[in-house]
Amino acid sequence: MRWARTQLLATAVAWALAIASPVDTDTQDSASTAARPSCDLSDFRKLAPNLSKQAEVYFQGTSQFGQLSQRWSNLETPIVNVDILPATENDVVEIIRAANKYNIPFLAYNGVHGSITTLGRMDWGIAIDLRKLSSVSVAADGNTATIGGGTNSRVVIDALAAAGKQTVTGTCECVSYMGPALGGGHGWLQGHYGLIADQFVSLRIVLADGTLKTVDANSDLWWAMRGAGHNFGIVTSVTVKVYPAVHTNWAIETLMFTGDKVKALYQAANDHLLKQGTQPVDIINWSYWFNLPQVDPNGPVIEFYIIQEGVSVVDPVYTQPFRDLGPIAVTPGNGSYTDLARWVGISLDAGPCQKTGKANPRFPIYLAAYNATAQQEVYALFAAATNASSPFSNSLFMFEGYSMQGVEAVSSASAAYAFRDDNLLVAPLLQYTPAGPALDQQAAQLGNQLRQVLHRGSGRTQMHTYINYAYGNESPKEWYGHEQWRQDRLKALKKKYDPKGRFSFYGPAA
Repeated sequence: MRWARTQLLATAVAWALAIASPVDTDTQDSASTAARPSCDLSDFRKLAPNLSKQAEVYFQGTSQFGQLSQRWSNLETPIVNVDILPATENDVVEIIRAANKYNIPFLAYNGVHGSITTLGRMDWGIAIDLRKLSSVSVAADGNTATIGGGTNSRVVIDALAAAGKQTVTGTCECVSYMGPALGGGHGWLQGHYGLIADQFVSLRIVLADGTLKTVDANSDLWWAMRGAGHNFGIVTSVTVKVYPAVHTNWAIETLMFTGDKVKALYQAANDHLLKQGTQPVDIINWSYWFNLPQVDPNGPVIEFYIIQEGVSVVDPVYTQPFRDLGPIAVTPGNGSYTDLARWVGISLDAGPCQKTGKANPRFPIYLAAYNATAQQEVYALFAAATNASSPFSNSLFMFEGYSMQGVEAVSSASAAYAFRDDNLLVAPLLQYTPAGPALDQQAAQLGNQLRQVLHRGSGRTQMHTYINYAYGNESPKEWYGHEQWRQDRLKALKKKYDPKGRFSFYGPAA
């Protein structure tokens, strides 16, 4: 079906003399019905005559287009025909108004790390690439900063650090600041201050009808923008709370284990770190499973990180219980807040930040605690499915354990983000070279099997997932909360602000 729509689009492109189109998100139905342009779009500036001179427009066939349209995960990627880089917030207004006038689908591009399969419903249209809207300005009183909608997370971290400030940002340096924030957004400092979205003071947003609006606590959109924001508009800038950078020193201890320690290791994490949801605000615990055959040819190794704020050596009260389990390697280290991403392999120059043409689907699940038996079961399944002969041998299993005290301090009813009582974010990331639908289906089956093992082990009937890591087969309740009042509120706001479903390619709420 997607191939047929693509062929129809190719015919329309030739008929319209080299086509291209604007940015937003549409439902699958409206995207499909917009398969033929109503005008010649070969010069988009004629359709949007008020675009600034600094805005850039690139069409298929140019080297710039190829570079700009490449995504981090090459699975069910959106198909676009023109890439437009707005230079001002009014450029975003002009693009959306032109797109609406000529019935053209559009999608906002930022860090392009979103890998959800619903993006594949976009089979033609405009990419609105926000990278030129990059800026960070700290207010004179030092309590807030205004961040451009296309600003990269590392740019935010560095700019605030230069001013002696910090705020909650995404952990991975190559993602945008706004992308994770609109889905709630986890970060290193959330134990102190809450989610990224909890830092919002106000947002400048272009709505589906092309109007520019300031959203703050007095707006009915305020609730929705903090957890389901990508359903409602394109954020051109956001003003957020910032805080003094109290500690300049951070420490890490990295312990590597073989798979036979998996059950004891994660029970120890429950007992000595998680502590029934009371993990200290200065402690972060991440771990990865991945194949490292030169260390263990028989199964994935477990790399286990304990990070502590405000010290040069992680307190032995946290590390000794894990040293007692017999790791095969222990590596202590120290530095500053800006080193954290590098320590866990997600800095700008690290492998996970590179666009290599691989497929990178994730299958996230939130947990209240580790079920040590389920950890042992899912390890065995992951090891068997990602062995050296498997197309998934370069895959990764991620376990993110942040302090939740700052997150839980915010009322769950106050924002669209629904899962404040969950203490752990877990996701297999199945990396492979695309080779057709059969392999994609094999990956989907494996990823869902891995997630189901953990779900069964949780004892829950309802599954909680993280929209920013979503695979795409989850339900809106699993993305945005199972309470009916949440679903009703999102649907009502969607009907009011986006009745035509223009912003519905990424995890649509309705």
